[in-house]
Amino acid sequence: MEKQKLLYEGKAKKVYATQDPKLLIVAYKDDATAFNGQKKGTIQGKGAINNRMTNLLMARLEREGIPTHLVEELSDRETLVKKVSIIPVEVIVRNIAAGSFSKRYGVEEGLEFDAPTLEFSYKNDALGDPLLNDDHIFALGLASREELALVRKYALDVNRLLKEIWRACGVILVDFKVEFGRLENGTIVLADEISPDTCRLWDAKTREKLDKDRFRRDLGGVEAAYAQVMERLAKGL
Repeated sequence: MEKQKLLYEGKAKKVYATQDPKLLIVAYKDDATAFNGQKKGTIQGKGAINNRMTNLLMARLEREGIPTHLVEELSDRETLVKKVSIIPVEVIVRNIAAGSFSKRYGVEEGLEFDAPTLEFSYKNDALGDPLLNDDHIFALGLASREELALVRKYALDVNRLLKEIWRACGVILVDFKVEFGRLENGTIVLADEISPDTCRLWDAKTREKLDKDRFRRDLGGVEAAYAQVMERLAKGL
């Protein structure tokens, strides 16, 4: 399968058409952004790590019954995926207070929740990705009640499985963001990526941050943290 026309370029990935209208090629970049694009930089090797990690995790989730857009890894930075229409709702699952949740509600980072906390935000950079509730989603026509119920179920299933996977690697899954899309026949599947760009990951013993917060907060050692979680995952799986 060969790349054809560039269809989209985002903060972390490029998406290309292929000779098959139902398949696309996603190419991962080393570019890094934070705070809705206000902070920009480069994390060397990030693209290859995020590509490989996403594919390993999505393949595992597929085996556990969660449909994804994954078709085949083509190279260290490129993956063949099913073409989907992305539902413009970012789905955030939180197990521990951190980041914007702590700032928004004045909660100390590190507070563990009794149960996973699910949030939705409108995937719209121009508006700053505002939070949504179910009624907002229905009013804006972003998803039907049946679709949102399925998205909610899948997100919580993904959380349960990812927590188990990362726990076996000595890593705590603090929170993560995922996106879902519709195939041509309307089937809802997990799309986008699962990586240190989209997950907060802490060392289980030291609680050292092993994700993009190292870039956001100028903590240093960003490349080493990404490489470490990839190495742990590869051994754990």
